[in-house]
Amino acid sequence: QVQLVDSGGGVVQPGGSLRLSCVTSGSVFSTYIMRWYRQASGKQRELVALITSDGTTNYADSVKGRFTISRDNAKNTLYLQMNSLNSEDTAVYYCNAFRLGMTYWGKGTLVTVSS
Repeated sequence: QVQLVDSGGGVVQPGGSLRLSCVTSGSVFSTYIMRWYRQASGKQRELVALITSDGTTNYADSVKGRFTISRDNAKNTLYLQMNSLNSEDTAVYYCNAFRLGMTYWGKGTLVTVSS
């Protein structure tokens, strides 16, 4: 069973930055497609960014140029660097791992952008 522990959320002012982390158990982290999702209150969960095993990245239009997804395979850790945050980014952020038809979720970390 793969476990994902996401962290790094908090309260930040508009225009500020945060870095989220997701530590994954197991020895095959490098082979997973890793994703960050978010879910704002009253809204559906949406894909924010993904990174493949070979490092290819993709982003939602709403975060392009502001967010950067990365991975450190030696540390089994996924990151999301979030810059120029605004109120629309307020949500619970979840990391997600996918491999061979199996998907795993972290419990989420809350990001609140507020002045």
